[in-house]
Amino acid sequence: MKIQKTKLLLLAALVWIAAGFNILRIGVLSYQNYTTALNLMISAVVFLIFWFMVFGKLVKKHTHRIILYKEERQFFLKFFDVKSFCIMAFMMTFGIGLRVSGICPDVFIAVFYSGLGAALTLAGILFGYHYLTQLKKTATESPS
Repeated sequence: MKIQKTKLLLLAALVWIAAGFNILRIGVLSYQNYTTALNLMISAVVFLIFWFMVFGKLVKKHTHRIILYKEERQFFLKFFDVKSFCIMAFMMTFGIGLRVSGICPDVFIAVFYSGLGAALTLAGILFGYHYLTQLKKTATESPS
């Protein structure tokens, strides 16, 4: 159940890309009848808010924490801390609840999910970038 600490970055990348892509897909499919310049701009604002206020900081925080682990092998779920798993569970529950309840109109789902999904996907991509950076760093530091 333990993996190399750098692989935690890869695991985080895969989890966030999968989650982000799924949310982005839901948003894009809902956009079918709501594609306007205003809606696209609102999606971009949602993306920017989530990227700069949440996910950009989250990637930096967790990458730094993972790199600083002293032991080389870590429990595979340590790619996030407890607080982040709670936030993820809340967001998933709230998002599924919103869609299933029908409280929000499709235009909201289209606009909001597209921006949120793009930010989540970018977070996954950035975790992947940090994984590759650490992999390269480790390879150059290894004695030949």
